[in-house]
Parts: sequence; C-alpha cells; structure tokens
Amino acid sequence: MLNGQLRIGDLAKRTSLSVEAIRFYEKRELLPPPARSSGRFRLYSPDDVARVRFIQQMQGLGFSLQEIKQLVRLRVHQVESCELVRDLLQEKLTVVRARVAKLQSLESELVADLNKCDEELEHRHGHPPCACPVLSDAANK
Repeated sequence: MLNGQLRIGDLAKRTSLSVEAIRFYEKRELLPPPARSSGRFRLYSPDDVARVRFIQQMQGLGFSLQEIKQLVRLRVHQVESCELVRDLLQEKLTVVRARVAKLQSLESELVADLNKCDEELEHRHGHPPCACPVLSDAANK
C-alpha cells in the first residue's frame, strides 16, 4: 500500500479476485484506468475497492457485465438514477421469475420420472423386469 493506494495484488486480496479478473474489469471499463506509480504499478483507491465489491454484488444478483457497466455509471448520479435502477431491477426480477417457473416445471417432471422408476423397481419384486418406463416414455415423445 502506497499513500493509501493499493497495488493490484492488494486489491485482488481485499476483494477475493484474481489479478487477471481486475485487469478484465478494466478492459471492460467497469473500473476506470488506474493511477500509476513512478514504477508504473497500477494504484487503486478505496473507491475502487468499493466499486469492485459493488460489481461482485451485482454479479451475484445475476446482472450481466454490460448491465453492471450501466449500473456503475448510474452510481455517479444516485438520486437521478433511482427510476432507471428500479426498471433494471424489475426486468431482472421478471427474468428470474421465469427461470424459477421453468425450474419448478423441470422439478415436477423429474419427480414424476423418479416415481415411475420407483414403481417399476417395486413391481420387479416377484415379477419379471420391464423396460425402464422413463426411457420408454422418452422414446415415445
């Protein structure tokens, strides 16, 4: 750490990222070009640490890097940006709800198929085995 500034390795440690990930964020313009030391080392401020943590938080919520880039820009104008941020969150929530519905449908299909397997395996006690009902049903669909 130099005069309150962090080198890229220090920033990586504080944010649990790799040095390559931080450079990637810079290339994608999620982070501003860093200041440089006299030895040409990248130097980052506490604001950069906060920005990286914000990026990580937004990634955890499922936002794409392009969406995060937009959100990073909006952070500068926090008061004026509230409505736009709300719209982005609403869009993301709609997408997540659609994924949840698809996953619930998939879960129902898997439970039904598992029940078919359980029934067939139970039926085999004292009876000759039949073809796997899940595979037979899949071939007939």
